[in-house]
Amino acid sequence: MTQASTLAPPPLAVTKPATEGRARPRPSPAAAMGTALGLFAAARLLGAAAVAMTAWATGGHPVLLLGRSWDSVWYLRIAGDGYGRSLHFRPTVVHSDLAFFPLYPGLLRAVTELTPLSGPGAGLLISWTAAAVAACGIYAIGARLHDRAVATTLVLLWGLMPHSVVLSMAYTEPVLTAFAAWSLYAVLSGRWVWAGALAACAGLARPNGFAVAAAVLAAAAYEIFRRRGKVSHRLWTGAALAPLGWAGFFLWVGRRKGDLLGGYFEVQRLWGSRFDFGLGALRFVKHLLLHGDRLVFPMSMVIVAAGLLLYGLLIADRAPLPLLVYAGALLLVAVGGAGFFECKPRFLLPAFPLLLPLACALVRTARARPWHATLVVGALAGLSFAYGAYLVVLAHKPL
Repeated sequence: MTQASTLAPPPLAVTKPATEGRARPRPSPAAAMGTALGLFAAARLLGAAAVAMTAWATGGHPVLLLGRSWDSVWYLRIAGDGYGRSLHFRPTVVHSDLAFFPLYPGLLRAVTELTPLSGPGAGLLISWTAAAVAACGIYAIGARLHDRAVATTLVLLWGLMPHSVVLSMAYTEPVLTAFAAWSLYAVLSGRWVWAGALAACAGLARPNGFAVAAAVLAAAAYEIFRRRGKVSHRLWTGAALAPLGWAGFFLWVGRRKGDLLGGYFEVQRLWGSRFDFGLGALRFVKHLLLHGDRLVFPMSMVIVAAGLLLYGLLIADRAPLPLLVYAGALLLVAVGGAGFFECKPRFLLPAFPLLLPLACALVRTARARPWHATLVVGALAGLSFAYGAYLVVLAHKPL
């Protein structure tokens, strides 16, 4: 028997007066989710088209740019040859493929073995499918916490983030978000075993996938405290499963490097990535303010600052605990990590709960002033498509 959760009660049903009995019937939940998914797909296809047109105009190949850029190359090599490759630049800078978690390369290997697709094509298929699954999970959470209009808007906003072009690339963010969204939905609906199993998969997708396990464990601890330990064995099972994926790979890398608890952190340090509580990020922000830099850097600063503001609004709106822990953990990694400043917005891409306050505000605007909301969405779309094409084709900086 699944134990009900009070972390986020479902929205109350509204009984309409008899005089409204002849009103047009509302679409089914599946149809409403299909509408949201269609809007998301349209947004991402237009974004991919903008990348393709920019690539063709500059002599590039859109499929290779989307399917074989930056980290995608590492994943393709791991899928083909396994782990064991390192690039030595100097004694303090060594890029090892042990920094990359194994789920995505495993999926790449499976798809290329089972289909005639090449590596880049397989990567795009996985990412686009995962992005669609993630959009459905995000919609389910939005509908549970608010209503279908907010849920649809939440999905659309996620598809129109400035860095949402990553959702159309052979990257791991769509895979992480797919597992995260459905794990969080399982927590909110009291399906603890599913929540833990999906969190374990999320932990195998990316280094910051531990945020999903943290959300599940925090929610489980709250329920145990609230019920004074009188909880279902399913909750204990889900809590035990949640950290297994991330912890398993973390310990495997540590054992391979000869330092069980510090090996993975050493790999990241040699990449130039470490957690310094934001000191490195503050130094880079000072550089931007005093000297300026290429567009990608100030944009990254603005996006991270917006993430901090939105997290404050999420707290003010009293969002459910699992969403606060999940988004907070991702935000902490993005803000507190040093190195690769231009990648921080990508690290925040799976943090879709941050968009809930915006989605609610946009729905209220749409009901009061539809044209104002239309202009806002149009502006976001223009920024997303133009900036996405710039990032992939013209910026020549790691994503």
